[in-house]
Amino acid sequence: GGLSAEIDSLTKGANMKFLPMKTLMAHAMKHGYAVPSFCAWNAEVMETILEICRRLRSPVILMAGPGEFPLLGPASNAAVARALLAKYKVKAALHLDHGDSLEMVKECVKAQFTSMMLDFSTRSFEENATALKQVCRMCHPKGITVEGEIGAVGKCDSTTVEGSKGSRLTDPDEAAEYARITGVDCLAVSIGNAHGSYVKLPQFDFDRLARIHEKVRIPLSLHGGTGTPDDHLEKAVSMGIAKVNVATALISALTSKSKPLIS
Repeated sequence: GGLSAEIDSLTKGANMKFLPMKTLMAHAMKHGYAVPSFCAWNAEVMETILEICRRLRSPVILMAGPGEFPLLGPASNAAVARALLAKYKVKAALHLDHGDSLEMVKECVKAQFTSMMLDFSTRSFEENATALKQVCRMCHPKGITVEGEIGAVGKCDSTTVEGSKGSRLTDPDEAAEYARITGVDCLAVSIGNAHGSYVKLPQFDFDRLARIHEKVRIPLSLHGGTGTPDDHLEKAVSMGIAKVNVATALISALTSKSKPLIS
């Protein structure tokens, strides 16, 4: 079908490799869906994700960042992911999620991640844009996708690692300027979404998302996918969301299954 036929040409005759996230998102934008992006902190989680995606014939993004690297650093994470990708042969990208320094980005470039996010969303516009422009200069010649964040996606709970202490909704004009200055391939937006487990259903600002999509002609990324109602996701995808991050759902599934074994 569509995705396999279009992307197979990129991997034909070669060992199965992680693709630039940009390749997966371009197909998603063209065909009206979003690529799932899952937090993958060890071999067992990676294998589960890849096995299910192969069964569903779905592309996928495996992501890791400051919350996961204490368990498996960038080089080890990438090596395990590559070994499993060779087994499952899924169309996938390997993404640095919420990178917190240029040093971390450089480490992930060295480890052959195919996509980078440097999250300077809590810093000044100028500092955020300058740093992401630098990341694009470093990554684009190597074919690596770059994601930035403008506005700040907060947290629903006190246990979630990712996200800022408070939310700040993305300003459409600021987003357009940021995309123009930096050259990022993907933009994470704050429209009422949050990291962690929602205690009540999120209220997305779809008018804001529509304005961002109109002004920023690159794929948009939705962080905090866990617990988001299906109708919200469908509407968001129709307004430029091409990547949906999921972490809390995986962690919750693991802890609920593990509790009986531990107690």
